[in-house]
Amino acid sequence: MRDDEVLIGSLMEDTWLTLDQVAAACDVEPAWLIRHLEEGLFPRAESVSGVWRFSGAALARARRMRSLERDFDAVPELAALVADLLEQMDEMRTRLRSHGGL
Repeated sequence: MRDDEVLIGSLMEDTWLTLDQVAAACDVEPAWLIRHLEEGLFPRAESVSGVWRFSGAALARARRMRSLERDFDAVPELAALVADLLEQMDEMRTRLRSHGGL
């Protein structure tokens, strides 16, 4: 796990980010996020009164997906699938640590 992922997870658990903030953090255009939202690839983002807001976990997911799309020329659906798998692995590692493993 990279230091910026730890920072995002620790400091942003209860903080909501706007679409523009997430786009800037991922170095993408807001249209990139909107396309992915419309395709249902961000389950942890929500629209409140027509305004999208993102959790720290959604920001981490967006960064992973953008990296996968850029570095491996992955289509958005594949990037989302890999992000799902990586999130599940992170969750399992956390559980193992809390039970004395790893």
